Amino acid sequence: MTFSAPSNLSVDEQFRNFIESEALPGTGIEATQFWDGLGELVTKLGPRNRELLAVREELQEKIDAWHEANGPVAVDPAGYEDFLREIGYLVEEPGDFEISPREMDPEITSICGPQLVVPVSNARYALNAANARWGSLFDALYGTDAISREGELVPGKAFNPKRRDEVFARAATCLDEAFPLKGASHADVVKYSIDRIEGRAQLSMETAGGRAAHLADKNAFAGYASDGEKLRILLVHNGLHMELVVDGASKIGSAHRAGLSDIIVEAALSTIEDCEDSVAAVDASDKVGVYRNWLGLMRGDLRESFEKGGKTVARALNPDRTYVRPDGSTLTLKGRALLLVRNVGHLMTTGMVLDAEGREAGEGIIDAAVTSLCALHDLKKTKGPRNSTTGSIYIVKPKMHGPDEVRLACDTFGLVEKMLGLAPNTIKIGIMDEERRTSANLKACIFAARERLFFINTGFLDRTGDEIHTSLKAGPVPPKADIKAEKWLAAYEDRNVLVGLKCGLSGRAQIGKGMWAMPDEMADMLAQKGAQPNQGANCAWVPSPTAATLHALHYHEVDVFEAQRRRHNEKTPGLSELFSMPVIDGASLNKEQIARELDNNAQGILGYVVRWIDQGVGCSKVPDINDVGLMEDRATLRISSQHIANWLMHSVVSKEQVRACFERMAEVVDAQNAGDVAYEKMTGNFETSLAFKAALELALEGANQPSGYTEPILHRARLEKKAG
Repeated sequence: MTFSAPSNLSVDEQFRNFIESEALPGTGIEATQFWDGLGELVTKLGPRNRELLAVREELQEKIDAWHEANGPVAVDPAGYEDFLREIGYLVEEPGDFEISPREMDPEITSICGPQLVVPVSNARYALNAANARWGSLFDALYGTDAISREGELVPGKAFNPKRRDEVFARAATCLDEAFPLKGASHADVVKYSIDRIEGRAQLSMETAGGRAAHLADKNAFAGYASDGEKLRILLVHNGLHMELVVDGASKIGSAHRAGLSDIIVEAALSTIEDCEDSVAAVDASDKVGVYRNWLGLMRGDLRESFEKGGKTVARALNPDRTYVRPDGSTLTLKGRALLLVRNVGHLMTTGMVLDAEGREAGEGIIDAAVTSLCALHDLKKTKGPRNSTTGSIYIVKPKMHGPDEVRLACDTFGLVEKMLGLAPNTIKIGIMDEERRTSANLKACIFAARERLFFINTGFLDRTGDEIHTSLKAGPVPPKADIKAEKWLAAYEDRNVLVGLKCGLSGRAQIGKGMWAMPDEMADMLAQKGAQPNQGANCAWVPSPTAATLHALHYHEVDVFEAQRRRHNEKTPGLSELFSMPVIDGASLNKEQIARELDNNAQGILGYVVRWIDQGVGCSKVPDINDVGLMEDRATLRISSQHIANWLMHSVVSKEQVRACFERMAEVVDAQNAGDVAYEKMTGNFETSLAFKAALELALEGANQPSGYTEPILHRARLEKKAG
C-alpha cells in the first residue's frame, strides 16, 4: 500500500484515486471539501466509536460475572432484569411517540413486497437484484420445485409440455386469487383484448362458448401496452402489479388457449446492496471494488459481461416500464428495485484510512461517507430513471448494540450530510434489530432514529449468535434445531412488529422479516413464508430473483396493512419472554446427539470459511451436511461458531473432539467442492491451510471474540491469504 495525506488523514492511493477520479466528478463536491469532511468525521467520531465498543466489553464482563454467581436467567428472572437496568444494559423506555421521516419513497411507505439482499461486490448479482423488480412467473414455476418434479412433470433436458401445462394451470390459480373474475376462472379465458368504450380503454375477456368475463374489481385493470402482435395487460392488487403478456405467435403463447406467453410479476420492490455480511472486503482494493459497483448503480451505468452456455451475456440496469392508462394518459412504473445500501457495523476498522495518530479509521464511518457520496449521483439526476424519486439515501446499519450506538450512526449521517451539502435527514437509517441489546431496547433505538428511520428488520441468525454469546456462561445451550422452537424467538419476532407499530411505522417505514435460506426449496417457501406478511411485515428477505417472484404472490394473498391494523393493539411480549432461552444439562445428550450437532456445525463453518478465505467469496450457496444448498453469510457462521464455543466452555465437547470433527468434516467439504477447479483441499494440509485454521479458530476461540463476531479472524486470515 502507498499512502498520501489529504487533510489530517493518511489514505491509500487506490482509494484516493477512486474518490477523486470516479466518485467526485459530477457531484459538485471538491476534493478538498471531501477530504476535510472525512477528516472531521474520523477525528470527531473515532473516539466515540471506540468508547462504545469498550462499553460492550464492560457490559459483557458484568453479565459473565452475574451468570457465574447466579447461574442461568431462569434462576432469578426478575433479579436478572434489575441487574441489567442497574448496569445500563437496559435503558429507560421513552414515552409514546411516532416516527417522523420525510421524503420517503412509496416502496418504503405504501407498497409491500419481497426484499433481496445481494453482495454489491459482485456486479452481476448486483444488477440481477436491481432488475428483480419484475420477474417471470412462468419461468419461476417451471424452473423450480414450486411445481412437482415427479412423474410426468420431471423437467428433463428437453422442454416438457406436461410441465408447461401445469404452469398454465398454476398461473391461472394465481390470477384467480389476486384478480378474480365474476363467475369464471382465468383458466376458462380464451381471449384477452383491449376495447375502447366511450373513450376509455377496458379489459375484455372471452371464455369458451363466447361468454364475456369481467374482473370482480374493475379498478384492478391499470393499463396496457401493445407492440405489434404482443399485448401487455397491466393489473394491480394490494399496490403490486402483474403484467399479462398476450403473444399467440410465440412458442409458449401458441400453446395457451388465450395466447398468454408469460405473466410478469412485480417482485423485489427493494434490494439491499450489501457492503457487509455477504462480502469479503478486507483491504483498499476490495473496498474500492465494492464502492465502484455501488457508484455504477447510482449513476445507472453499471454493466457486466459474462460467459453463459458458450455465449457472452451482457447485463445492464433495466429501463422503466411504460403503459397507457385506461383514460389514455401515460403510466410509468419503475423498472428496478429501490436500492438500499448496507454499511458495515461499528466494530471493524480499515487500514485504507489512518487517522492523525496512525490508527485505522472506523470502516463504518468511511462507508457512510463514500456510499452517500456515490448516491449523490442519483440525487442530482435531471433525466432518466432515478433510484429515489423523493431524494433520499437509504443506508441499512447492522450490528448496533442499543440506542447509544444508534445515535452514533445518526450523528455520523448528520456530519456526512453537512460535508456533502445535503439537507438534514436526507440520509435515512434502517435499523437491523439483530443484537440482543437493540431488541431489548427497541423503542429507545427507534426514538433515537425517529426522524431518519426507514425500516427495522429481524435477523434470526445474528440474533441467536448474540444471545448465545451474551449468556455464554449461563450454561450449555440446546441444539440449534431446538433453539428455533424456544419462546424467546417468537417473542423477539413479535416485539419487532408490535413495538414498530406502536411507534407509528405503519405507512411510514418498513417492518421487515428475515431470510429464506434454501434457494432450491421453493415449494416449502411458498408453503411457509406467507406467514411473514400475515404477521404484519412489509417486506421479507429472499435469496434470489426467482424467490422474489414467487414470494411476491404472498403479498397478493395478504393485505399487510390490514394485518398491521389487526395486530396493532396486541400485547407486546415482555422482557422476561425475550430473555427466556433456556440452558440444558449437557449430560442429557447422548454421544450420537452431540456428535451429530458438532458435525453439523463444523461442516457448515468449514464449507463457508474455505470459500471466504481462499476465494474471497462472502456469500454463496453452501451445501450442508445433507447436501441441501443453504445461503450462507457471516451471520450463519456466527451462530455455528458460538454454539461450539458454548459447548466447549461447559465441557459438553472437548477441544480434541472439536479438532477431530473439523478434520473429518474437512474431507466432506473437500468432496462437496470437488468440481471447483479453483478449490484448495484442506485434507492433508491442516497445518498450512489458512481456511482450515481460521475455521477451527472460530470455534476454539469463539468465546473470546468481541460479541462473538467472526470478522476479526476472517479478515486477518484473508489478508494473509492475499499476501501469499
